[in-house]
Amino acid sequence: MNLSSTEAVILIGIMALCTFLTRALPFMLFPARRGLPAFVVELGGSLPCAVIGMLIVYCLKDVSFSSPPYGAPEAVSLAVVILLYLAAKNSLLAIAAGTALYVVLV
Repeated sequence: MNLSSTEAVILIGIMALCTFLTRALPFMLFPARRGLPAFVVELGGSLPCAVIGMLIVYCLKDVSFSSPPYGAPEAVSLAVVILLYLAAKNSLLAIAAGTALYVVLV
């Protein structure tokens, strides 16, 4: 797809506006002087765990336990992530090490 210079400028402008709005809209909707509504505070507490759970289910959805390697790389990597997080309390370290181990095992 070839874009003219005008079309490219328009697209960049629209993307910049959308990016600005996604960054500024929360500050416009919830000014600091009013505080956050209760439902936003509740979502802030529950959504991170729900998103992580959904990501785990998504990552493990295609694992085949009925054919070799029977999900062993996924299980070992998941165990390493859990143990490293419990030991070090460092999400980045646990995820990076689990990912690297999975790549090596696969």
